[in-house]
Amino acid sequence: MAPLRHDLLERYGRKQVPRYTSYPPANHWKTLDDRAAIERTFASVRRPVSLYVHVPFCKSLCYYCGCNMLIEHRGALVERYLGAIERELALVSSAMPAKREVVQLHLGGGTPTHLTPAQLTRLIEAVQRHFPFERSAEVSLEVHPPVTTRAQLETLAGLGFNRLSMGVQDFDPLVQQRVNRIQSFELTRALVETSRSLGFVSVNLDLMYGLPLQTVERFSKTLELVKAIGPDRLALFGYAHMPSIKKHQRVIQSEELPTAEGRLALLELAIERLEDAGYVAIGLDHFARRHDELVRARIEGTLRRNFMGYTTCKDSEVIAFGPSAISEIDGTFLQNQHDVHRWCEVLERGASSITRGWQPSKDDQVRRTLIMQLFCQLDVDTRAFSAGFGIEFEDYFREELVKLGELERDGLVEREPGRLRLTPDGQLLLRNVASIFDNYLKGPPKVHAPAV
Repeated sequence: MAPLRHDLLERYGRKQVPRYTSYPPANHWKTLDDRAAIERTFASVRRPVSLYVHVPFCKSLCYYCGCNMLIEHRGALVERYLGAIERELALVSSAMPAKREVVQLHLGGGTPTHLTPAQLTRLIEAVQRHFPFERSAEVSLEVHPPVTTRAQLETLAGLGFNRLSMGVQDFDPLVQQRVNRIQSFELTRALVETSRSLGFVSVNLDLMYGLPLQTVERFSKTLELVKAIGPDRLALFGYAHMPSIKKHQRVIQSEELPTAEGRLALLELAIERLEDAGYVAIGLDHFARRHDELVRARIEGTLRRNFMGYTTCKDSEVIAFGPSAISEIDGTFLQNQHDVHRWCEVLERGASSITRGWQPSKDDQVRRTLIMQLFCQLDVDTRAFSAGFGIEFEDYFREELVKLGELERDGLVEREPGRLRLTPDGQLLLRNVASIFDNYLKGPPKVHAPAV
């Protein structure tokens, strides 16, 4: 790996830009009150579907967490949640024109393995009553090793789950104690080995840099332990300290966090170690072994990015269930009520839990496609892009290409006739490159997209 240019990472890293799991980003979406329009969106589904189910419960609070989750020790709310999910599945499937095959299912959280084997069985059987699974469907979930048992994994394998992801963040005991996430290397390795023995074909580990008390020396040991486990995929996220938004992050003091230079050193170390171990960088923050489907999908141009991360399920609609879950249907976004209690109440009344979303304009569709091509392929054939949308790329993005000139001079992108390509430095600053084409960072968009 070529040395990272710290001057570029520091300069561009100061700018707050979206992660672009959607375009436009969710902070621009509108409140939805047109129930008929929502039903028409679900009625328009013609392709296979990727399902997401949000399980918001956790046993304890990780101080770095930015997810929609709830600490829950009582069984009553979980049972109420399962009843609401069953109602939501019936409500959404009844609005669709026909049953669509499921090519992907992912349980996210929270902690899906907060559910007992019986509760997991109830949940998946409810899903399958309304959505038949394709034989080769990817069926995955997130697990937290300290609360995941062999009995749960056996149940999940029997239900058709074949992939799992687990957070590690850092194996260092001091860091784990400071962020209130105690998880030993031995426990994590044993869970990975158990899952593989039960037929799970892919295991992902999440790592995080920028956490309190992290140092290069400590994180180096974590990376060696991760290498010993040998996951199929890895996600490497930078900790986002947002105490004004996530109140629980206030227990983390700013002076405990690595400096900007320290964060870069942690990032550089992680990339170097992962590449040396044979992992390939996939778009932003993700790594996979060279034989992995994600690597093949990027090469073949079929990689997709959505709220579930990078996926090979390109030709599908995303239908989501649970509090705060987001569906994506032909570029239209629909998001459920955030609060689990209110979400349950709405569904118990027989109403839709969707509260906000976005219907894309033609300009949104053009820019979304371009941004996702950058994130997934790191390369855009501008002639083919122009033909696909009936535009002249150079004219449509004239203003943006002027701004792109600075990034080109800094070595983040390369341009030639008919081609726009990110460099290795540009890949690390993918969000900054994509933000050049974000119409909503300029103020009111030139072509305003109405709410659904």
